[in-house]
Amino acid sequence: MSSEAEVKIVEDSEVLGWGSSLPVPSVQELARNDSQCVPERYIQEPEDRPLHSVTTEVLNEIPVINLSKLANGDEDERRNLDTACKEWGFFQVIDHGVSDKVLHAMKAAVAEFFELPLVEKKKYSMAANDFQGYGQGYVVSDEQKLDWNDLLFLITAPPKYKNMKHWPTTITGFREAVEKYSTELQKVGDEIFENLSVLMGMERESLKDIHGVMKLGVRMNYYPACARPDLVLGVSPHSDASSLTLLLQDDDITGLQIKNKEIWVPVKPIPNALVVNIGDALEVLSNGAYKSVEHRAVTNQQIPRISVATFFIPEDELEIGPLDSMVDEEHRPRMFKRIKYLDYLRYTLGRKMEGKSHIDILKLQNM
Repeated sequence: MSSEAEVKIVEDSEVLGWGSSLPVPSVQELARNDSQCVPERYIQEPEDRPLHSVTTEVLNEIPVINLSKLANGDEDERRNLDTACKEWGFFQVIDHGVSDKVLHAMKAAVAEFFELPLVEKKKYSMAANDFQGYGQGYVVSDEQKLDWNDLLFLITAPPKYKNMKHWPTTITGFREAVEKYSTELQKVGDEIFENLSVLMGMERESLKDIHGVMKLGVRMNYYPACARPDLVLGVSPHSDASSLTLLLQDDDITGLQIKNKEIWVPVKPIPNALVVNIGDALEVLSNGAYKSVEHRAVTNQQIPRISVATFFIPEDELEIGPLDSMVDEEHRPRMFKRIKYLDYLRYTLGRKMEGKSHIDILKLQNM
């Protein structure tokens, strides 16, 4: 990274704090008030619109990992995890130990929040210098195209990072449902991190220890039905700045798509499964062995869709860079520079979603 780029990151972080997003109208209200109208600002440029050429033959090729087998030390399943992270960067997890009751309670809490009147939801709006709260993410200019979704983002762990003013108080059981779900997903994430640690040539706890006190960020998404789903995107193409992301999808609606070999592949939901993807931080730590993958969400004409993305976020002061066990100067030389994670997070939050472009600034060939 050039010194000019480093200065830019520091300048942005001083202005933004952790991050911010400009306030924009609620998409849910736009669709509710006029279900046939798609405002110009939501109509994507022709080259960015959803394509109908996504092939159905690859629907079943998204890897599926059995977490129970991983927890029991199954070496074949661990190799499957390694392959999934290297070749796809995405996989679905079954037998993960999170009860159907917890999953359904989380979905119900999200649905109930978005059913609140707009004036009530606005009580939890994002502050000018914080990405926690209700609104939209990654809106950094008045000119950029907007995504067809509303969101509520909360830090759920550790306790000192919770901003309780953004937690709805009028929904019975909301806090309990979110906290229980977050606690259960922490266990799933821990098991995945421990197995990845072994695959990366370290002790089981090493990768978690390296991350320090991880934060869990929960993004609750609402995608209204859209009269012209061919013109809009629920979420623009991007990779995640986190180390891992665990996604809870609607069981009956396919909206998530990932980019694999330059083809947008739909991730067909498996009931009560969790979708897991590698984030930018883990790609850097693994020296590029494990890939953070470009993904997006599309909409549909008939019914709204919700999803819940839980991000495993490294400690602010962690300096991310390729781990020694993942560097071989002859066969796999160091691919990324070292940077404080919080600086990278602020850099990404200060820009709109643009595929994999954010991580490019960390690649050594850019120096």
